[in-house]
Amino acid sequence: MRIFYRMYQIFLRIVASRMKWPTPKTFLGDKAYSKLFRKLAKENVRKVLLVSDSGLQEVGLLKRFTKRLEKRSIDYALYLDVQENPTIAVVENGVKAYHAQSCEGIVALGGGSVIDTAKLIGARVARPNKPLDKMKGLLKVRRKLPFLAAIPTTAGSGSEVTLTAVVSNPEKKEKYTINDHSLIPQAALLDASLTTGLPAFYTATTGMDALTHAIEAYLNKISNTQSTKRYAKEAVRLVFSHLQTAYDHPEDLEARDGMLHASMYAGLAFRRAYVGYVHALSHALSGQYDIPHGYANAVLLPYVLRAYNEAAEEKLAELAASIGCTGDNQKELATAFIERVEDLRRNLNISDRLEVPKFDAKADLVRHALKEAHPLYPVPKFLFKEDLMKILAKAVVSQKTST
Repeated sequence: MRIFYRMYQIFLRIVASRMKWPTPKTFLGDKAYSKLFRKLAKENVRKVLLVSDSGLQEVGLLKRFTKRLEKRSIDYALYLDVQENPTIAVVENGVKAYHAQSCEGIVALGGGSVIDTAKLIGARVARPNKPLDKMKGLLKVRRKLPFLAAIPTTAGSGSEVTLTAVVSNPEKKEKYTINDHSLIPQAALLDASLTTGLPAFYTATTGMDALTHAIEAYLNKISNTQSTKRYAKEAVRLVFSHLQTAYDHPEDLEARDGMLHASMYAGLAFRRAYVGYVHALSHALSGQYDIPHGYANAVLLPYVLRAYNEAAEEKLAELAASIGCTGDNQKELATAFIERVEDLRRNLNISDRLEVPKFDAKADLVRHALKEAHPLYPVPKFLFKEDLMKILAKAVVSQKTST
């Protein structure tokens, strides 16, 4: 199976090298909103579906943006039913809202769940006769979406620049990815001030999500290129430079801006290099137990890195050197890097264990994870059922019940 997986990944790399990889027009600085609105006019988008969530409405961020739209006489319809780990039903209701309100484009204002939902609404608008479960996997959309702009309010998913969207199916208790170049937004706007009100837990876990994207992309084989390695390494550097400050001092705009860029660079890295077993296990756990994705990634990351052993040592040592770790040899540097990840996690008050109801290292979770990872993810070392069972046994424990 290992040979087949690598041959499949080599084939994908050849195909990917011949495909167009669009990068969203990124708007930064004081005139970012004006530039975005001019882009909407240029695309002849007269009414947008504004996809967001009720939390942003409650803290006033949504109102700040709608006032900008109204000032520019841009018509909009609100869709605020997005939740963490968005479901198929949430996407389908958004499609109904898009058509009912006669929208011509989509603007996503929110975190990764909001942006993913907006992407999938666009996919279903473009593919009205193809349900989401038929788009699962790689290159199953293959239609141009309505104009889509993404404005992240968290620094973690990198969804504003990636070809990936994640959706949950509660009936089957599964969570899966849809990957297609058409899901890459046409525009992205980065405004650090939108992230200052993020609760500390989400600052921490979304930041660790960005770090996981970057590390897994950097370690991966076959699909990795010089540009993806450069993006990944810079994302790692930025996370270690800014995440703790953003957590401790949430109004620090320099730290917040650094994390937004870290998230974007990590997204640019993993959209070509993919992720690995951390994400595969995290998606399986989130689908089964509705655990926040970044939280699961933060807990699982060191366990998976240690499971790679010598296969990832050289690249982990390179990442260690990039953030100032010291060691007498490659093995010591690799170990120092994993310890720095654990230190960061601890300093962000994230546990080293996930607690879930009545947990044992369930084979069905591992089956879902392996189905996602193989053969797509070009991981540094293939892990199989017993390997992932051991990781889950260390990283996940049964929830304590009160008496």
